[in-house]
Amino acid sequence: MPAYVIAHLQDAAPHPEVADYIERLPATFEPYGGRYLVHVTQHEVLEGTWPGAVVMIGFPGAAEARAWWDSPAYQEIAPLRSRHIEGDIILVDGVPEGYDASVTAKAMREAMSAE
Repeated sequence: MPAYVIAHLQDAAPHPEVADYIERLPATFEPYGGRYLVHVTQHEVLEGTWPGAVVMIGFPGAAEARAWWDSPAYQEIAPLRSRHIEGDIILVDGVPEGYDASVTAKAMREAMSAE
């Protein structure tokens, strides 16, 4: 099942260390099957507020994503970003091939009727 690392970055002022981070980042996630899905592209807020930028990296699974995050290569460059950019970063599992949301809705209805 795929997994995704999603970063919601705010107050990203240009800085030489951030440029170094951006340049070096792909070499840290590619060995784990990671690839950019979104990288600071334009976004449209459809509801609520979402200031800042979005980065999304897809991985074959959560184990690969966690291994990348914990890797010495990534941990070495992470401060280049965190010293200059505020934000939140999450790891989230994707859904399996053929996922059917109606099954989730049915289970929710059954749980509510059992209360």
